[in-house]
Amino acid sequence: MLKHRGFPGRLPSSDLQFVIRRASKDGATALKARERFADRRPIEKAADREFLRALIEHFGEEPFERGNLDAGRINFLFGREVVPAEDPFDPASYEALLRVDIERARASFPEIFDDE
Repeated sequence: MLKHRGFPGRLPSSDLQFVIRRASKDGATALKARERFADRRPIEKAADREFLRALIEHFGEEPFERGNLDAGRINFLFGREVVPAEDPFDPASYEALLRVDIERARASFPEIFDDE
């Protein structure tokens, strides 16, 4: 499992993690799109925004390996702002390649791009 050095470990001042420390003995948790309901807690919405911001800062539009990125956090963005970068795609692999769809990210989280 690739460890993304320099990637933030969690959302500051929270217990919401962005990366995992070690690979699971049972294999990687499968990626699947999770619904982002409008009534989610503000801290969860902030975690989505900051995780996506970190992905964009580290990888831009280039494909990246899933590695030690937290599946739970990816799943809230998967299929929308984060998409598979290979075909066939194995959702239960630490080596799976993903990429950020910048246009979708800009539409969903315009505040990330306000600095430009």
